[in-house]
Amino acid sequence: MTDDRLFVGAVWCSGPWLAVVFEGETFDHAGVFDGIGDVWLRYEETVERLLVDVPIGLVEEGSEGRQCDSLARDVLGERRETVFRPPVREATLKRRFPAASRTHERKTGRDLSRAAFETSEAIAAVDELLQELPEARDAVAESHPEVCFRAFAGEPMAHPRDIAGGYAERLRTLAEYDPDGPVTVQAVAEATDGADVAVADVLDAVVLAYTARPGPGTLRSLPSDPPTDAEGFPMCMWYRASEPLV
Repeated sequence: MTDDRLFVGAVWCSGPWLAVVFEGETFDHAGVFDGIGDVWLRYEETVERLLVDVPIGLVEEGSEGRQCDSLARDVLGERRETVFRPPVREATLKRRFPAASRTHERKTGRDLSRAAFETSEAIAAVDELLQELPEARDAVAESHPEVCFRAFAGEPMAHPRDIAGGYAERLRTLAEYDPDGPVTVQAVAEATDGADVAVADVLDAVVLAYTARPGPGTLRSLPSDPPTDAEGFPMCMWYRASEPLV
């Protein structure tokens, strides 16, 4: 490996994290990690940008939620259900759904979805990392795989990511963006080496890494002028496209 900066896409796989690493514009390697803290420790000295697929920037209270979630749902069409309203910060620390749900409802007046709760552990881990290690804030940012695929393809994906048709159109989208895309997907899948990582997670990590690395299009945020939360973390999702999605 040279001294070139690294660009990383990392997704939470309901337990382990899968990281896909580009050195400049070239795929370098992929790895499976126990936690986001392990990902940061592995790459902190050389990473330029690390995009993760969990919310960064959390609401403390109130019913409005995050603007980036609303905008993402708008641009995703039929795939809008893949974007959930994250728990408030206090609720992410609750390990049981009833307690998290009560906290979220008390703070927002809204119900907490099961999907949002099931991601709480990963959300809290990233939030803790950024609070405890201020130097990580310059590199670690939120993205959403479906928004990234939407940006690359020019339209929302027609099928869910976990069925054959969804796999095919996402692989085709990566191949149209970069002819080496399918080869990268194969290399990342082989690098998981029997870990509990789904094929859909491989595709998600690859599209985040392609978004993070230098390449065609401009790195943009949704919204373009993001607000910040109580900790000063921007509430936005990053994607790469020649024109803004909104």
